[in-house]
Amino acid sequence: MSVPTARPRPAAALAASLPLLLVASGCGYLAGESGQGLDPDSAACEPFQEWQGISGTVDIYASIRAEEGQRMQRAWQDFTDCTDIDIQYEGSGEFEAQIQVKVDGGNAPDIAFFPQPGLLTRFAEDGEALPLPDEVRQRAEEGWTDDWLDYARTDGELYGTPLGANVKSLVWYSPEVFDDNGYEIPQTWSEMTDLSDRMVDDGITPWCAGIESGEATGWPATDWLENVMLREHGPEVYDQWVNHEIPFDDPKVADALERVDTILRDGDYVNGGHGGVKSIVTTSSQDAGLPVLDKECGMHMQGSFYAANWPEDTDVSEDGEVFAFNLPPIGEDGENPVLGGGEFTAAFADRPEVVAVQEYLATVDYADRRAAEGAWFSAHRDLDLDGLDNPNDRYSAELLRSPDTVMRWDGSDNMPAAVGAGTFWRGMTNWINGDDTEKTLTYVEDSWPD
Repeated sequence: MSVPTARPRPAAALAASLPLLLVASGCGYLAGESGQGLDPDSAACEPFQEWQGISGTVDIYASIRAEEGQRMQRAWQDFTDCTDIDIQYEGSGEFEAQIQVKVDGGNAPDIAFFPQPGLLTRFAEDGEALPLPDEVRQRAEEGWTDDWLDYARTDGELYGTPLGANVKSLVWYSPEVFDDNGYEIPQTWSEMTDLSDRMVDDGITPWCAGIESGEATGWPATDWLENVMLREHGPEVYDQWVNHEIPFDDPKVADALERVDTILRDGDYVNGGHGGVKSIVTTSSQDAGLPVLDKECGMHMQGSFYAANWPEDTDVSEDGEVFAFNLPPIGEDGENPVLGGGEFTAAFADRPEVVAVQEYLATVDYADRRAAEGAWFSAHRDLDLDGLDNPNDRYSAELLRSPDTVMRWDGSDNMPAAVGAGTFWRGMTNWINGDDTEKTLTYVEDSWPD
């Protein structure tokens, strides 16, 4: 999926609508020649000594854009300064569609960042993505648990290394609005519904939402259904659904979508700051939650990565202008599931400079540097949590690391690409626009590849 990015509000829509082509090399991360920023023999270059002497240009293609893309490139800038490797990065809001076009046209990037394991699997099965070289595989196995790595395995071979991580079950809110009105963080779904009703009585529209994302329009609505499936029916049934061991239009899925209906298609509940129910389809995923900051809506459900979309001077903390809590459980068993996601780094070329970049991106050094840029964290087992000065990142990372957390990967990202990055998105878009539950789920079920 396309990851929201941080921009001041007047520029947000423009920044999100334009592909971002930036070159991470040399003195600055936008342009320059390798080695101009740092002396390769300096102490600052010691972390990169093993890759010095390797030269070349490496093309990377991903969906990460605007401010988020710039932060990412700043994190690897010292690597490019200290080696003879230039990284040319292109971020696109049409990644899911265009990566296939690039590969089919013989113009595959050297490396791509895949937010959908199902999409990576397709390229692996077709023999286009390459298995990890031994040195990269070893770093991956040292850095991440099998729970993460298994999402990038095909026929026993590892094709990707995890990059960023995110929690996709966060509900963003204004601590000030909660404090002023005596609202408490809901601990159950029922309490959340009661809170929504109370907001309506207080003249506050409880929810704001937006699912417009170019060719990826619809993905935020799939997160709603996935979260409810995980909470209402548990991880075992959730896994069966994602793996198509039960049909997409199983009655359990219908029950879950009807529960989503009680929020996303309730005219009293949505769409604060944007319009009515159908405005959800035309509101960009980047802009969707901004009315929380303006106190025009009470809550917005989207991933931890949405932190990058608040204006840069926003105080994101428990006592700040905006913060988040995990979407509460539906049952009374005390189990609080977490929907998660992230990206995997996979290669279409095996030149030495490409392998070197793959290796570096799999190190905790890169993870710590990227985390220091803000609005990001990794599931790398050695990530320095003290380096996460953003309270939301710390909260999310600790949530994923908790032994009590039941975590499942974003379902649409792990389904066959034709479904997870296709009919599921379109089906949920049409559902917001008025299609009934049966028609929506049957449409997706009928599209499932044999």
